Amino acid sequence: MHSQVRRPSLPIQALGLVAALFVTFFAAAAGGLASVNAVTFYAQLAKPSWAPPGWLFGPVWSVLYTLMALAVWLVWREAGFQRARVALLLFAAQLVANALWSWLFFAWRFGPLAVLDIAVLWALLAATLVAFWRIQRLAAVLLVPYLAWVGFAAALTLALWHANPDLLS
Repeated sequence: MHSQVRRPSLPIQALGLVAALFVTFFAAAAGGLASVNAVTFYAQLAKPSWAPPGWLFGPVWSVLYTLMALAVWLVWREAGFQRARVALLLFAAQLVANALWSWLFFAWRFGPLAVLDIAVLWALLAATLVAFWRIQRLAAVLLVPYLAWVGFAAALTLALWHANPDLLS
């Protein structure tokens, strides 16, 4: 923990929270642009018996993006940009990988690259969680559901690619 770092004033903290929410949901929107036909496309895929219904993804991702924003805000608030540079860069990298997955899977339908991307996303996210833990433990804990969901989503992506080679080439 970096208790010797002076926290920003409350107005600056509030602006930081707004910025964290904006950046995180901007990444969500970037991925969302690729997912405009996701419901239709997901419905036509052959799915494993353990695949969740399509309607579940929106609410789950909304909660996860909110938790991500809170986590990155806590890290920034605790350590600032300079002391949390690696953690914040890892967070940004995983956001990019997250948004890219939607483009690879839904827009471009590149199954193999979507599988590779989600594996990279999981690794970046695990590294982010470790970096967050070193700065602000609650922030790391807030990422645990996201890490679990991405692990599940990775298994689902692989299963969908294997079951639908004609649609996810």
